[in-house]
Amino acid sequence: MANPVTGFSKKTKEEKIQWLVENYLPNNPTAISTLKQYWNSDRKIQKLHDDFIENTITNYLLPFGIAPNFLINEQLYTLPMVIEESSVVAAASNAAKFWLKRGGFKTEVISTQKNGQVHINFFGNSQDITTFFSEVKPQLIESIDAIQKNMRNRGGGLIDIELINSTAKLDGYYQLHCTFETLDAMGANFINSCLETIAKTFELLAKGHVAFEQSNFRPEVVMSILSNFVPECLVRAEVSCPVSELSNGKIDGATFANKFVRAVQIAQMEPRRAVTHNKGIMNGIDAVILATGNDFRAVEAGVHAYASQTGNYTSLTQASIEDDVFRFWIEIPLALGTVGGLTSLHPMTKLAFELLQKPNAKQLMQIVAVAGLAQNFAALRSLVTVGIQKGHMKMHLMNILNQLNTSAEEQEKTTSHFKNNEVSHSAVVSFVEELRKLE
Repeated sequence: MANPVTGFSKKTKEEKIQWLVENYLPNNPTAISTLKQYWNSDRKIQKLHDDFIENTITNYLLPFGIAPNFLINEQLYTLPMVIEESSVVAAASNAAKFWLKRGGFKTEVISTQKNGQVHINFFGNSQDITTFFSEVKPQLIESIDAIQKNMRNRGGGLIDIELINSTAKLDGYYQLHCTFETLDAMGANFINSCLETIAKTFELLAKGHVAFEQSNFRPEVVMSILSNFVPECLVRAEVSCPVSELSNGKIDGATFANKFVRAVQIAQMEPRRAVTHNKGIMNGIDAVILATGNDFRAVEAGVHAYASQTGNYTSLTQASIEDDVFRFWIEIPLALGTVGGLTSLHPMTKLAFELLQKPNAKQLMQIVAVAGLAQNFAALRSLVTVGIQKGHMKMHLMNILNQLNTSAEEQEKTTSHFKNNEVSHSAVVSFVEELRKLE
């Protein structure tokens, strides 16, 4: 049984690995070589990676792929995608190619406000804290002048502060709800710095306020933090075409359109389907978010909260047929940045932004929304026609072959065989075993 370790963060990388192997991987003779084989041979780049987080011992690599032919607002893009799941990049590429011939994707940024809260306990008379806030609001705003000077010069900064009485939900709970414009920065550090300064100023001014001294109830700050629920930071992406243009050799356009719309309607009313429906959307969104060094956990949390804001978890996309025109669209909250964080540090992130023609934050919002819409279109098109597994398992074939440690010749023969045969794990195993019997 391993013993607790002290001073671990002060150990060298070699010492950390040695401790890890001795205590948790004593029976793995290849552990050290496995960890070290993913070190970057360029010491400068490796040092950069080591400094991103604490206690780094190696790098974890994910595939960096590209999906070409995305026509967005009449401009052609190739999207960088970082993801490990089979078929995601292929599906996005197929959707892009499909809509390239039908006018492409139309997008618009609806709003860009972000927000954060100072969470407060106050068990006195609500009028006292309301009056106090009205008096000190100008001083609260003034208190962050130094922090937001540069942001103000660029056209951003604090938009407003509101006192919200939430005592009906939680006894004694109030919040200072602050809204911000952070332009091309995601703005988490900026917002949190502003909130903490506002909170300190609020508490300091409250100490000598007459109403609180007389009642013996004084507001107390519990915490100050930005919110990743950003329904006011919203982007829309849409595709449309005549129903007749949805026809192919296997299904006519009207049948396809009606089945597609019905599939979306099911996801709108059935949470069990909506979760998987939206997960597919996030396959595309997360892949571009990761490639551009943005925070996919924050985006995921905000998106799923948005899908639940009516009290029922529902589809993020919508579809309709009107006057023989098929429309498919998404409105989604995306708080993204093109400056700050990893966006200017990670070499692959910088390359991803160059690939996207150096978009600003609004343009990146639109690109990411399109990635989600394209992914959802590809998934639903498969689901209502040939089924999801046919294409997915074809892409998954190479993973199965690698798990079986197949040779190049075995991979070639197996791939050729399954071009016209249904792929399943058991079928691939059986085929490879038969091949090896003939060797």
